[in-house]
Amino acid sequence: MLKYIWFLLSIFLIFLVFLRMPQENIGLSSFANKTDILGSPTSAQKSLNLLTTILTLIYFIMAFLLNS
Repeated sequence: MLKYIWFLLSIFLIFLVFLRMPQENIGLSSFANKTDILGSPTSAQKSLNLLTTILTLIYFIMAFLLNS
């Protein structure tokens, strides 16, 4: 069960990386900014930074537990 959660967390982190692409690139970041899906750019940036940090820490903890 823990491996499935770890796998889903990996996929979600990859999705977050695509959301955080620079504004001048064409991709999910331009879609998110044009549709205001995440709110204002400043609050969206703070929210994505916090979410990415938390999920990365959880990912490393789970990786350590699964590989020990």
